[in-house]
Parts: sequence; structure tokens; C-alpha cells
Amino acid sequence: MTVDLDLCYTPASVLARRIREGALSPVRVVENALERIGEINPRLNAFCFVYPDEALELAREAERKVASGEPLGPLHGVPVAIKDLTPTRGKRTTLGSHVYEHWVPDEDAVVVQRLKAAGAIMIGKTTTPEFAHAGTTSSPLWGVTSNPWDPDRTPGGSSGGSGVAVATGCVPLAEGTDMGGSVRIPAAFCGVVGLKPSLGRIPMDILPSGFDSLSHFGPLARTVEDAALFLSVTEGPHDRDPISQRDPLPLGDWPPACVDGLKLALSVDLGYRAVHPDVEANLRAAAAVLRDQGAEVEEVEIGWSEDIELVWEEYWSVFLAAFFGQHLDEWRSRMDPDVVAYIEHGLKLGAVAYKRLEIARTGFWAKLAPVLERADAMLCPTCAKPAPLHRGLTSYTADDMPGGVTMTCPFNLFGRLPVLSVPTGFTARGLPTAMQIVGRRFDDAGVLRIGHAVERGRPWADRRPPV
Repeated sequence: MTVDLDLCYTPASVLARRIREGALSPVRVVENALERIGEINPRLNAFCFVYPDEALELAREAERKVASGEPLGPLHGVPVAIKDLTPTRGKRTTLGSHVYEHWVPDEDAVVVQRLKAAGAIMIGKTTTPEFAHAGTTSSPLWGVTSNPWDPDRTPGGSSGGSGVAVATGCVPLAEGTDMGGSVRIPAAFCGVVGLKPSLGRIPMDILPSGFDSLSHFGPLARTVEDAALFLSVTEGPHDRDPISQRDPLPLGDWPPACVDGLKLALSVDLGYRAVHPDVEANLRAAAAVLRDQGAEVEEVEIGWSEDIELVWEEYWSVFLAAFFGQHLDEWRSRMDPDVVAYIEHGLKLGAVAYKRLEIARTGFWAKLAPVLERADAMLCPTCAKPAPLHRGLTSYTADDMPGGVTMTCPFNLFGRLPVLSVPTGFTARGLPTAMQIVGRRFDDAGVLRIGHAVERGRPWADRRPPV
């Protein structure tokens, strides 16, 4: 069977509509997706598990339901991928770690339940670094995942496999998790859309603690509409997540209203990042698109320092130590050395020092809050530089530019702010760049509205990586 690339790159919303209309067979869609995975995975390592027999059986059942006129869900017959951090009933969920290599959960996470209830077909699980700890995707268990635009570079992480799966047309939608940018970073490096919804919009039920404030489920998608579709079928309260939103603000009709009259703030560097000139140029071009559509864009100084990254790092060390530190004595030699270092640091941090992080966090919020009081949203890069070579994110020196790469983790400290990453263009070397749209508290509809306007003015869904 020859892979139909046009079908591979058809958005989920279009696939779902054509399937409902009887114009497209879900069996054909799933067969094509499986063929594409067979082409891509040996080269880029996006999937650690693929379920061809089960996916085809579900596709045949989906086709039968269309023919019989049964009620169909919004994602009926559409193949999706689930990150290997997220529990799936009866299927191994390894968290990218030897520790969980043979774990088979008894039930699906709520986000998986809701995708299935909407008619989506889980076609496989995507690679992640151990315990989703990094902004790259490499694990002791599954090895290195590569960027489809340049396999010598990282696709980002920790939802790197999901980003690659969408960017290469293996699936139109993939689930990810975002604790410090793990949806938005791979979205930026792979040239797709990534959404960190407002905290609790999609119930987070996969952690030992039900009260974590860093963690979010979110989609990686080809279009902003597909990201909104994912959110619409997975949002809403659930008692497994005691801080899930009881009454999420409505997303509204699609397409959303225009951006005419919106006030937007623009920060190129958040006060501390050295930004690659192509990233900045594409950010400003995307901002100009919004101006052309009637938005008022004002450049602002946030006044943050790199200390905000250090605050997040302290939280992250404690997160890993509290949730996975019990495995250190037995599994140290088979764990990622960076995970070991995080856990060891987190175990040393005292309760008072940890509580004082909230004071620092509050200080940084005091600088951002006035900006979002005056503006409907803020625009900034997702990552300060294009995808690094396979050397990690902290020592990257592309084009002789030292310094950190990501600009995502500060917004996990303020989880109630939804953040959408959308492509803005490409560097001179052909690598994707992206912009974050940071919304007011719980205004997920607002960031999707702005992202859709950028998409109208600088469309990206027709761009395909050279694989």
C-alpha cells in the first residue's frame, strides 16, 4: 500500500467530518496512518508502541457505525496517539523508564477515556524521556527521538514523540503532558500547534498527588481548530482531579470571532533570554499579522530575571523526588543521570525553603499581572532558539548564541494562564520557530482565538518536513 501523504496531513476536524458524511472510510484512514508510522518510526523513533490489529478492528467497527446511522462522536474514526506517560488500560505504560517497563495499568486516564468516548482510535503510544523530565526526548528504555526537520536535532520534549507523530502526518492529533513546556517545546521545534490549557481544564489524574499545580494535559495538533476540538472533548470536571475546573469558560463557536479591538502585549525576551534573530523576526511578523487584523500590539518590559527558571527547577526537583525518589536505591544505575541529579537535589530541599519558593513565585507574578490587566493576552517566543542538536538544551550554541533555549516553564508557575504555541515561520536553515500566546486566567477561548488569527495570516499546515 502506498502512503497517501495528503490524507496523512488532513486535519482531524476534516477527517471527522468526512467520515461522518460517509465520504471517507475510517479503515482507510487507519491503514494509511499505520503505513506512515512504518515509514517514519525507524528513522525518528516517535512511537514506542503501535497497535495495528486493534486499531484496524476499531476502524472496522467505526465504519459499521457510520453505515448503520448510529450516533457518532466528534472524533469518530480519527486515529490519535497517546504519550507513554499517560496510563492506558491493558497496555504497557513505561514512563520512558526501566522502572515501569512492564507496568500495565488497570484503567485509562480520564483524558484517554474521553478521547475514546468521542470516537477516537488510539493507534499507538509515543516516546517520552524518563518520567517526562526533560525538554528533549531520550530515555534509557527507548533511546533518542529525532526532529523531522533535521534528524540531527531534538524534537523537544517531553512530548517529543507526540510532536513528531503529528508533524510527520502519522496522526492528526496526539496527547501530551506539560509540566514545564512539554507540549509547547515539541510543538515549537516540530512546527505544529501545542496547547497548555488552563490548570484543571482537562482533569489531571495520573500523579500520586491530586493537588499538583504544574501539570497539564494538552494536545499537539496540525491546526488551532484541531487543538480546540481536542480540548472540547476532554475538558470538564472529574472527581479524580479535585482541582479540575467545575464550570470551564465556553470555547464558543468555530471559527472564533476576529481579533479586531484586542489589546496584546509583546515581550521578545521576557527580560532575560537572548533570542535568535530569526525567532525574533518571525515573532514580530506574527505580531504584525495580528495588527493587520485590527489588534493593538504594544511592546512591554516584563522585568523578569533568569531566577524564575531557577524557581521552576526547584519545584521540578521536588516533584521528581516526591513522586519517583522511592525508586532511586534500586534503579539508580538504570536511570537517566539527569533524573538522578534532580531527585537527589529535591530530596535535600527543606520544607521551609520549598515554601519560600511561593514568595519568589508571587514576586514574578506581581510583574506579569499588570501586563495581563491591561492586555487581553501576551505574545512571546516559545523557545528562544530553533531546535538544538542532540546535546541538550542548556549548552546549546546554535549560530554561536550561548544561553538557555526554552521560554515555557515560567508559565507553569502560573498554571491558570492558558498558553498556546503556534508556528511563526522558519529560520534561514529551515527550522521551525514559534510564538506563545499567554492568556488571562482561564481564558482558553481567547488564546485559541488569537492563534487562529495568526494561522489565517501565516498558515503553516501545508508545510511538511522532508521525511
